[in-house]
Amino acid sequence: MRILITGITGFVGGHLVEHLAAAGGHALFGVSRRGVWPAGLNHLAPHAALLAADLNDPAAAERAVRDARPEWVIHLAGYANTGGSFREPDRTWADNLTATRTLYDAVIRTGLGPRVLFVSSGLIYGEPDRPNEACDEHTTLKPASPYATSKAAADLLSYQYTRSAGLDVVRVRLFNQIGPRQSADFAVPNFARQIAAAEAGKQPPVVETGDLSARRDITDVRDMVAAFPLLLEKGVTGEAYNAARGDAYCIRDLLDRLVALARVPIRVNSKIEPGRRADTAMTRADVRKLRAATGWEPRFPLDRSLADVLDYWRSIQVEKS
Repeated sequence: MRILITGITGFVGGHLVEHLAAAGGHALFGVSRRGVWPAGLNHLAPHAALLAADLNDPAAAERAVRDARPEWVIHLAGYANTGGSFREPDRTWADNLTATRTLYDAVIRTGLGPRVLFVSSGLIYGEPDRPNEACDEHTTLKPASPYATSKAAADLLSYQYTRSAGLDVVRVRLFNQIGPRQSADFAVPNFARQIAAAEAGKQPPVVETGDLSARRDITDVRDMVAAFPLLLEKGVTGEAYNAARGDAYCIRDLLDRLVALARVPIRVNSKIEPGRRADTAMTRADVRKLRAATGWEPRFPLDRSLADVLDYWRSIQVEKS
């Protein structure tokens, strides 16, 4: 299968290439703005041809699609930082909504007709309709950040293009994922980075945090990417599928588990950022639809994922030594 992956040099993209390369039988192509593998992903160069393109540029997007001639497109590219989206709303909307529309228009102009997987976010649901209820694919969308709202708009746009333009698009709504190589802009890797630095004697044995009360449905990224080819094979055009573990964990509990793995005593100092008070308090997914359609199940236990994240940040400290 010829597969074009947008956002291939990102956190999820790198793990997806590893998964598809291990499966074998695919010709992989990727799109990133610079067309250069970042540090830590150079090992992927033999497995995927990298194309430079800004998906907000119609000509560049079309050129990338024509060069790859994909049978499948996995659209990962976009602005992915919830907190940063409050500071950069214009960039968030451009990278998440405008770039998606530009990509779809490019696909239409080429006439190639690939099957497209649009990678959405569970944060588009916001607070559940009833307290502590798991969100299924029919839950009302109540996004609480520019990031989540722009992803909700792109999710709906993806459905619209299956109706008005006849594109073959399947949507997958990812809830929170963790794993090695994730940016420290996110909670779990940020905690792990601080613990690893404290173990290495490069900062005091204190983890500085924001509000720890939120509850998130956490899944290993290596499990998440395994769902993508299954949905491309078995998903129904126009349909949306939640991808998650199906359990909500308090962020405080995740931090406590990481602290328990630390090699030195760690103290926690928590301060709530006023700008983050609009965040969704709890997200949990109903994943019965995905499981029924594909048979997908997560394989990585949460404690294994947390240990792997911490070991990754320990390796970064060794590299810096």
